[in-house]
Amino acid sequence: MTGSSRFCVYLTHPEVAIDPAVPVPAWGLSETGRTRAARAALLPWAGAIRHVVSSAERKAIETAEIFAAAHRLPVTIVEATHENDRSATGFLPPAEFEEVASAFFAAPGQSVRGWERAIDAQARIVSAVRQVVASAPAGAPVLFCGHGGVGTLLKCHLLGVGITRRHDQSCGGNWYMFDPLDLERRQADTLDWTAL
Repeated sequence: MTGSSRFCVYLTHPEVAIDPAVPVPAWGLSETGRTRAARAALLPWAGAIRHVVSSAERKAIETAEIFAAAHRLPVTIVEATHENDRSATGFLPPAEFEEVASAFFAAPGQSVRGWERAIDAQARIVSAVRQVVASAPAGAPVLFCGHGGVGTLLKCHLLGVGITRRHDQSCGGNWYMFDPLDLERRQADTLDWTAL
């Protein structure tokens, strides 16, 4: 990362307790997910974080709260950082979900089975992250706790590349560090997902 000493981290929630009878945004972390989420608080950059931001989805909030509690920080909820809106289909079995997710990334200007378009989800997450960075004190590192879909869309923006699933995480519970200057210049070198 070059250009400034300030940094931000995007962290995706790890494993969730899947319940087809419960709306996806209300899913919480599984025990494995909670154990993995706690590892974030021990990472080398963790002590420098001054702001913790989460989407309003339970699994992201729980991820943020575990980190924030370890460092005695508050959690700020930013609704606009939610995952791509998949309410049109609700829960999908894993194989079907992966198929639809691939179509979501492959046709960013189209609504796949009623899902939010990838281009709209990207514009939303980029705008929300910009607003958080602009409102935080100068130089204060920010941790964003969120989701794989919009985290990948943000990553594509920071890299200055088109929307593609090639930059997606392999599973939940990953993070990348980025220079907030790349929100505008879009010239990040590499933003590799790192597993918790």
